[in-house]
Amino acid sequence: MHVRHLSLVDFRSYAVAELPLAPGVTTIMGLNGQGKTNLVEALGYVATLGSHRVATDQPLVRFGASQAVIRAVVVRHDRETLIELEITPGKANRAKIARSTVSRTRDVLGTLRTVLFAPEDLALVKGDPAGRRAFLDDLLVARQPRWAGVRQDYDRILKQRNALLKQSAAALRGAGGGAGGGPRGRSSGQRHQAEPDSSQASALHTLDVWNTHLADVGSQLLYARLRLLRDLTPLLAAAYEEVSASQATTTATYRASLSEPLSAAIAAGAVPEVEQVRAGLLDAFEEHRRAEVERGVSLVGPHRDDVQLALGPLPAKGYASHGEAWSLALGLKLAAYQLLRRDLGDDPVLVLDDVFAELDTERRERLAALVSDCEQVLVTAAVGADVPDRLRARGVTYMVTLGEVTRVD
Repeated sequence: MHVRHLSLVDFRSYAVAELPLAPGVTTIMGLNGQGKTNLVEALGYVATLGSHRVATDQPLVRFGASQAVIRAVVVRHDRETLIELEITPGKANRAKIARSTVSRTRDVLGTLRTVLFAPEDLALVKGDPAGRRAFLDDLLVARQPRWAGVRQDYDRILKQRNALLKQSAAALRGAGGGAGGGPRGRSSGQRHQAEPDSSQASALHTLDVWNTHLADVGSQLLYARLRLLRDLTPLLAAAYEEVSASQATTTATYRASLSEPLSAAIAAGAVPEVEQVRAGLLDAFEEHRRAEVERGVSLVGPHRDDVQLALGPLPAKGYASHGEAWSLALGLKLAAYQLLRRDLGDDPVLVLDDVFAELDTERRERLAALVSDCEQVLVTAAVGADVPDRLRARGVTYMVTLGEVTRVD
């Protein structure tokens, strides 16, 4: 798989940009702020319908424009497919495949697959759990695009359940209920158990319904994550060793927000069946019901889980050196690349955004050797000297200056 051409209209700093591409290595050079990362960001958006830099679409549209357009010609098995995306903040985005409008934007997922490594990915090791959850979920979608729908269903149900919990918490406070259900502000001799009124009883009954919905979808998502992590972990260990030349044992442990003994079994590497996970979620909802109602938020589910990365006996977060953290984050992305290559039977497009400047000479050469057989690699760098010669010799180089893209012969 490779991209033959990328076109941009009013995307980020570009009024118009045309970038011919080919198999091999394309190096995009430019000083910071010139727009080189905007090009690979657009390519990543075609593959994932999201940006690795911002959470919303508004910054992707050039200032003063109402929408941005991205077009990419993707070649797979000698067959070309044109993908067109219209990004309009505040409105539904639109997509076309081979010039035909698709009913759902997410229908383009799977036409182009990319694996992108950027400085922001250091947060996979040092950052909050949300980044590691998103890494797994994005990889699930890259593997099988249908998981995009499951993620959307889960987020929708979670939002509705949280709204109900917030409503219940407000009703509880209005009734004077504290942690034990009694009214606040009374002496101990005046306390009594508050009886739920009809609105509270109705809300709690509705909560049981949403528990079932969230467990149905959440169990599918959690089960898929566990299977994915089982497949990914040995590839991560191999990639980390190759990048860092370290013999340190690399592990990735899934920390599920479920009750014992199921959470312990998962942490030990078990992958329970979907029905076991569903039952575990329902049990955990019941166990945390009081706390959730009091706090007005869902405390259990895949949105609360984490993946603990470790080097040897110590967690990487808080203990890994800067170089170790970089190697581990890079290992995660290389492992994802190898997994997609194995599953799909062809290479995703590999994007290395300002990566080499962060690596020492030895790690640069090791990384260059690891990606030398990839079908298409896009590299961004501030200066050409950061990119190993073996990579630059395999392709072409472009220079970006104030949004103008020119080929360097």
